[in-house]
Amino acid sequence: MNSKRNIYLKKKTLAEARQILLEHFPSPEILSSESVEVTDAVGRVLAEPVFAKISSPNFHAAAMDGVAVRAQDTFGASETRSKRLVVNKEAFFVNTGHVLPEGTNAVIMIEDVNIIDNDHLEIEGPAFPWQHVRKMGEDIVATELLFPQNHMITPYCVGALISGGVYSVNVKKRPEILIIPTGSELVDWRNISPEQLKPGQVLETNSFVLGKLAEACGAKFTRHKEVMDDVEHIKTVVKNAIQEGFHIILTIGGSSAGSEDYSNPVISDLGKILVHGITMMPGKPLIIGDINNQPAFGIPGFPVSAILAFEQFVAPLVRKMLNQPEIERSSAKVYPTRKIASKLGVEEFIRVKLGQVGERIVATSLPRGAGMITSITHADGIIRISNNSEGIDENEPVSAELLRPLSSIKNTIVVVGSHDNSLDILANQLKATHSQLTLSSSHVGSMGGLMAIKRGVCHLAGSHLLDIRDGSYNISYIKRYLPGISVKLINLVFREQGIMVLPGNPKGIKGIEDLGRDDVAIINRQKGSGTRILLDYRLEQLGIDPAGIKGYENDEFTHMSVAAAVLSGRADLGLGIFAAAKALGLDFIPVVTEQYDLVIPTLFFETKNIQILIDTIKTNEFKSQVEALGGYDTRMTGEEIQL
Repeated sequence: MNSKRNIYLKKKTLAEARQILLEHFPSPEILSSESVEVTDAVGRVLAEPVFAKISSPNFHAAAMDGVAVRAQDTFGASETRSKRLVVNKEAFFVNTGHVLPEGTNAVIMIEDVNIIDNDHLEIEGPAFPWQHVRKMGEDIVATELLFPQNHMITPYCVGALISGGVYSVNVKKRPEILIIPTGSELVDWRNISPEQLKPGQVLETNSFVLGKLAEACGAKFTRHKEVMDDVEHIKTVVKNAIQEGFHIILTIGGSSAGSEDYSNPVISDLGKILVHGITMMPGKPLIIGDINNQPAFGIPGFPVSAILAFEQFVAPLVRKMLNQPEIERSSAKVYPTRKIASKLGVEEFIRVKLGQVGERIVATSLPRGAGMITSITHADGIIRISNNSEGIDENEPVSAELLRPLSSIKNTIVVVGSHDNSLDILANQLKATHSQLTLSSSHVGSMGGLMAIKRGVCHLAGSHLLDIRDGSYNISYIKRYLPGISVKLINLVFREQGIMVLPGNPKGIKGIEDLGRDDVAIINRQKGSGTRILLDYRLEQLGIDPAGIKGYENDEFTHMSVAAAVLSGRADLGLGIFAAAKALGLDFIPVVTEQYDLVIPTLFFETKNIQILIDTIKTNEFKSQVEALGGYDTRMTGEEIQL
């Protein structure tokens, strides 16, 4: 096996790499055509122009209920000088859509007709030629061009085609893409249950995501089964794909510079490398190559890198093959809630949560890890930071590409502050009962939530700040850090906070005092979180120096992340809520029952969306679902606490 480590060629900027790709494969005229029924043609691209075979309507039709007449026979009629017409000779009763009787050229509405008897009627005004008539060919005239070559068929087009007598059309065949997931660690999720997954095994998802992205941009994809890390095997699969006539080849994984990353040698041995390495994040390791005049890509294995690489390079190439313009996402001016640093020389795609707070759309950045698929599934937009920028300052207006409609973003309730599992229940319950609303929560700790309110970048904050002087929660902090800002304090839950340890408590941990032991390591919460404040207070009571605690400097931002760290063995214990311990099957040692409240600026409290939120919190359904998590008390849930 060749374990020689790859070395990146000179990296290209995103713009340079796109230019190289699209200029190297200039001709889109490579796709043959096929005939499909118009009802199956939606989303397909016409291979040739389409002309109407018949007119629509193909006869003169009444556009109103009434009587059909010859306009000339009505001239001279007025209110003072009515005109009498003979039924079925000079006037013919018709309904909307009826064929106009021969010789007639106008319709008088039935409400403007006075019926005298079975044979006669009277009118008090003249009709003008073609009044209330749909003339033959009014919509479509036989032989006229309905749609030109390269037009993409929409659902609206179906009606026009059928009305014009066109029942089938010639469309371009979809570009065919072969997707080859590589990596000895990969397993097909269809062949294994979650419980059977072993350490080191990875559920292969990228090929399914990229396949659906391929379909969305007009291509057809075939997924090859997972290929082990063997350069000759991968090379054989790619060579066969070229011979089978696939228009584009994607290998997923193995595009980096590691000793078992084989996309580079495979593509270079079979063809040539055009680009290896893009100054973009995520997506830097992308490879663009040419094998027998067919584009071949080495797609990075991290999910977000794979998605962005596809959207920035493969999708534009597919649309070029189909002679279609690139689709531009809508954008909006947004204001980051905190500074976003960036590296010079790299174009970064920052995934952000968005919500309208007051008159501004605020943006909170999500984790940047290329392996975190949720950083894009939770994103409402993407901020692109150019490669000549070191970042964006807090509240500096910047453009964001929208991943959700602007109307949805304006109906987003922005929560910033302490993490609690009940917020997930609330988000789901809110969406279940009011589908137009979204609850978007960012976990920065209780103090971070109060500061977000102070800066005006959220609708509410979750907080559980303990006043060590009197044992109260939140009130003293609100008065100290939010002077002059009117807020309402609503209780969400009381919850059990304690120590999470592995099942069976193998190290015999009894309480926070055990953090003084040399053989015990902790996973901490971030500074400013209520949990961190509680821990530091207890350590001070016990006279334990944090500097001597193993792992004290390592922190996470949510209770579930702390629980996962304990379960994985990164730490022996972590402070968190009972619900998190229960969710991951950890043992739990209670420390305190604490109060978790929502701090809501009065400015937003009376708004429709916040009132819906409060009403949802007060429902028995929400309370019962929260209590089912374990470790919660909802006796005051939804009640206002006087400040």
